[in-house]
Amino acid sequence: MSVRRRPVVVVGAGPVGLTTALVLARGGVPVTVLESSRDLSTASRASTFHPATLDLLDELGVAASLGAAGREVHEIQWRDLGQRVLHRIGYDALGGRTAHPYRIHAEQSRLTPLLLARLAEYPHAEVCFSSTVFDVRPRGDGVRLWLDGPLGVRTPLDAEYVVAADGSRSTVRTALGLPSRATEYPSYALRVVTHTALDALLPGLAPLAYVRDSRQSFSILGMPDHWRLIFRVPAHIPRRQTLEQAEVRALLDRALPSWAAQVKVADAHTYRLAAYVLPDYRAGRVLFAGDAAHLTSTAGGMNMNCGLHDAVAWGRALTRLHHGEADERILGSVAAERRRVVTDKVIPRSEARTAGIDDPARLRRALDDIGRVAADPQRTTDYLVKASLLDCAPRPQLTH
Repeated sequence: MSVRRRPVVVVGAGPVGLTTALVLARGGVPVTVLESSRDLSTASRASTFHPATLDLLDELGVAASLGAAGREVHEIQWRDLGQRVLHRIGYDALGGRTAHPYRIHAEQSRLTPLLLARLAEYPHAEVCFSSTVFDVRPRGDGVRLWLDGPLGVRTPLDAEYVVAADGSRSTVRTALGLPSRATEYPSYALRVVTHTALDALLPGLAPLAYVRDSRQSFSILGMPDHWRLIFRVPAHIPRRQTLEQAEVRALLDRALPSWAAQVKVADAHTYRLAAYVLPDYRAGRVLFAGDAAHLTSTAGGMNMNCGLHDAVAWGRALTRLHHGEADERILGSVAAERRRVVTDKVIPRSEARTAGIDDPARLRRALDDIGRVAADPQRTTDYLVKASLLDCAPRPQLTH
């Protein structure tokens, strides 16, 4: 049996998988991306791109187009239930530390077509849709993957290295028998979507605002064509109950007591909050990135950004390996460093964003601390550097 062989196979054509592939293709490495779906996902998922990520996407030639499709966020606000601004921090404090001193709010589905289009410019890169990986078998000099192809034909594909970017229910991870149990947080998220212009109702509202009040806390995100209100709901409350129309309206009445009647709900849905970190991001010649390697709280919008940073780190390391500029020890170093970023930085910082929302005393202390940060330029810069992952992301290598 003749088996096709590729230097690198990436499993998953989401933002992380396509970013990995684009870094490899730009570095001259032949790469194949396998995606089980027939097309790119349009599901509403992550929507925040931090300055460190924008710097890297600029290197890949897609940051400007993503910015044009998104909404720039230049300020973070903390508000009370009466919509009085308690504290504000401006991203201009990052001037000189990044080419993008702001964050972008855009659906991740706005990024993937941009990455796919750039990938198509490289003849040594290919993306295979309707190609489901159902088995992964390590071999002495590589990895063999077995696929269900678009015509229902099961075929093998050999790779020198595999990057698993196939999400939190990673088929690759399961095939290798690696641990995959996530720890659920004691709450889940409710996202309420409205096309009502909240910045017209609430004067001065920034596209990123944290309402922190002992009576009700939630977050407000302004997207290019809608607004999102994100609440945490105790896990013991059934999701079906939370999504009842009367329950959603009652929650809005508490969250926006003077304005709720003017807010029209376009959609409301829940999603789980869980934490999971793979013990080792490397299993021989199989490497893990994004949700296949880690899940964290969605607060702060760090998990997808961290996954994109994984993609760049793996892509660069495999490029150096392919060209004989490094040996396999680089893979162990990248695996350890990317895991350390999640455990030591991303998870603690993400969880700190919701500190005290269920405890009035802790909430007061958290708000007082934000006030001290906002009043001190050096602490403001430090806060934004950490919130943007600028201190732990791969640094840009090229100016696009």
